[in-house]
Amino acid sequence: MAASQPLYERIEKQLRRRLEGAADGDPFPSESQLAQEFDVSRMTARAALVRLARDGLLERVPGRGSFVRQAAAARPVGTLLSFHDQALALGRTPRSRVLQAAVRPASPQEVAALYPAFGTQPASVVAISRVRFFDDLPVAIEHAAFPAALDALLTADLETGSLHQTLRRLGLHPTLGSAVLTARTADDDAPELDVDPTTPMLVETRSIIDQHGNPLEYTSSSYVAHRYALKVDFSVAAPPDTPHAPRGGGGDAVSRPA
Repeated sequence: MAASQPLYERIEKQLRRRLEGAADGDPFPSESQLAQEFDVSRMTARAALVRLARDGLLERVPGRGSFVRQAAAARPVGTLLSFHDQALALGRTPRSRVLQAAVRPASPQEVAALYPAFGTQPASVVAISRVRFFDDLPVAIEHAAFPAALDALLTADLETGSLHQTLRRLGLHPTLGSAVLTARTADDDAPELDVDPTTPMLVETRSIIDQHGNPLEYTSSSYVAHRYALKVDFSVAAPPDTPHAPRGGGGDAVSRPA
């Protein structure tokens, strides 16, 4: 090993080897513990931890410590897959903490998505807001809205159950959706997600229709970016002067609710 290599980089390399045998969610030594173990200053130990966190290998939670993080769970954007079903497919236990479950006045965006024939007329929606978890790891905050006639959803199991399964029991099958992806920081949602307010968030705003082509759901889900990812498959467009070249990619975001 080169003698000129900074001490924190040498420590970082040793910690990376240690992480190879760790499981997602395992607690990781603190700055003070690492400083004592390697006989260095806390500043040097902090520099090594920061680089690991930057690469998504560690998550540093204020007031709680550092935790091992494996690769973010990835969902193909062209698949209508519920959060609940994705968690089970990954071998995780899906659960939720309910923030709101009530019938309330619809926002203009909800009216446009769920009651397109109403124009600007007042309407109500079944609003269900939840923090979504893989095991005990908070992954997303979800704000879902449904037509007011679906108030039976309010009596469903909103903590461990699947809203999609409930909709199917009501005879409504989520069939097709579209989504818009944006980004923001955690801000006021940070305490619910156990992250810093500056943590990047991936926001998916989606509309779902049922098997009859009727509006069924309008939802905004904000995912902690280093805990959740979207996988896009696409084709590569040929130059414009190429005969019969396909135009554009195949990565249209067909979404899923939870």
